[in-house]
Amino acid sequence: MAEPLKNLYTPEVIASLADAVKKEYKSFNKAKFTAHVFDPLWEERELKQRMRHITQSVHQFLPLPYPEQIEILKKIAPQFRGFIAMFFPDFVEVYGLDHPDVSIAALELFTQYSSSEFAVRPFIMKFQDRMVKQHLSWAKHKNHHVRRLASEGIRPRLPWAMALPQFKKNPKDVLPILERLKDDESEYVRRSVANNLNDISKDHPDVVLKIVNNWKGISKETDWIVKHASRGLLKQGHTEALSSFGLNHKVKADVLGLKLSRSKVKIGDSFGFNFDVELKEKKAHEVRLEYKIYFMKSNGKTSPKVFQVGTYKLAPQQVLPVKRTHRFADLTTRKHYAGAHKLVVVVNGKELSSVDFVLA
Repeated sequence: MAEPLKNLYTPEVIASLADAVKKEYKSFNKAKFTAHVFDPLWEERELKQRMRHITQSVHQFLPLPYPEQIEILKKIAPQFRGFIAMFFPDFVEVYGLDHPDVSIAALELFTQYSSSEFAVRPFIMKFQDRMVKQHLSWAKHKNHHVRRLASEGIRPRLPWAMALPQFKKNPKDVLPILERLKDDESEYVRRSVANNLNDISKDHPDVVLKIVNNWKGISKETDWIVKHASRGLLKQGHTEALSSFGLNHKVKADVLGLKLSRSKVKIGDSFGFNFDVELKEKKAHEVRLEYKIYFMKSNGKTSPKVFQVGTYKLAPQQVLPVKRTHRFADLTTRKHYAGAHKLVVVVNGKELSSVDFVLA
């Protein structure tokens, strides 16, 4: 099993942080700082709680005006990368809202070593017009991490982050930023553009479908963006989205012989299933195959989750055999509950065959 992310904040990491701060601020008490970080509640804290606790500890043991604190953090930030360095932008989020000039510049720097996508959002809420212009400027930055922030930071529905209700209601200020980034040389940036559009599609599918049709065919990169951006609509069986990618919602097809390897499976185990798809058309068609599982939830009701099998071009009367395995392991994003479940085969957005099973 993978090591929990919260364990990234090891004693060695905190010691390195203390050493780095001490080098810039001679009065910094490394021993007291370290003891404060690893207090009796440390083991109980999850990742974001540990990050916030480190943020607060740095603030407490660096008793300087905020701009001076930031100058020290800017000097040491390049020594720390990835998740470990997330407390740098978190420091700005917690203590910097009353110092926008200093803070925005710091977020631009810190995102180059971790990510300011969460920390920037309170600034968007408080200084919307200014931050929209800032994101447009970041979209032209030479550093691809900053260009990614231009999109990721202003996503209306960024997971695990503060929502931006004004952009859920009307994304018009977000679209020019994405337009500027659609041809970015970095796949890291383009993926963020696609995820941003997928967010927007949940509230404004017509807006995203217009962009899909405008961008499709410009390049293989924009083709990938619009396909990935449409994944939510495609999973919903949205007929216009399907049509945009050459998929006919009304295609005639049969699903034959859907079988499970077992009808009862334990949480944590897996089962196999197989079926055939036969195209009942007089000419070739592309078919998007998915399976949908109606999962039992904690409230006793079921909720569907769609899993993609693939997209295939089938000749008239062609029969395509499909075999898959599904594992029912708990994830950070999904917890399983015992009870009656159902697996459904979906062809171009239509449910065509189903089978019941029990999760125990």
